[in-house]
Amino acid sequence: MRLLLDTHAFLWATGEPSRLSPRVRKFVQEPKHEIFVSVAACWEIVIKHALGKLTLPMLPNSWLPSRIAALGLKTLPITLDHVIALESLPAIHDDPFDRVMVAQAAVEGLTLATRDTRILRYPVRTMRA
Repeated sequence: MRLLLDTHAFLWATGEPSRLSPRVRKFVQEPKHEIFVSVAACWEIVIKHALGKLTLPMLPNSWLPSRIAALGLKTLPITLDHVIALESLPAIHDDPFDRVMVAQAAVEGLTLATRDTRILRYPVRTMRA
């Protein structure tokens, strides 16, 4: 399984794994699965931290790489193909970070782990986080 964690699923995996669904938690903990975190999620975390809307135990420039490495995640960059795919997405969600992650899941054939009910309405494979 190739799984892309949306922002809140990544945050829960790093600090509150009990908030994840048992299924997603199992996938994250099993090394045989390829688990990704999008650069879009990292970008959103940096912005929310800078605005004081998200507290982290250390600055994002240290926290993000350490948590990604500790969980054995792969980072998923934003490519031109991902950006172009945004055009074909229905106007279900207005959050640009979530829309990019939906486009990434579609282009890369990933399952997107989320609890966001708007994301669950997109025509991509999802798993309830």
